[in-house]
Amino acid sequence: MEYVYAALLLHRAGKPINEENLKNVLRAAGITPDEVRVKSLVAAISEVNIDEVLKSATAMPIVTASAAPAAATPTAETKPAEEKKKEEKKEEEEALAGLSALFG
Repeated sequence: MEYVYAALLLHRAGKPINEENLKNVLRAAGITPDEVRVKSLVAAISEVNIDEVLKSATAMPIVTASAAPAAATPTAETKPAEEKKKEEKKEEEEALAGLSALFG
């Protein structure tokens, strides 16, 4: 994760995300850079619009677990809410899958 954080820090600072800058940030944080990881991250990020990814990640609704006990039999009123939660969870999983694919 520290490699991704370093890349995000460079992006936020408006610096190019290249191997040398990424290594410098990691060294500044006291981390010995792994050449393979640095190269693969730089290659993966080069094709990604980080602003768009961050925008979609922050716009994603956060679903929290409910502490309410489950009803024994769903009523007509609770069924749509359950379906809505399933849809939201599916959307969240799809968004996270896309984000995780970004950083492989």
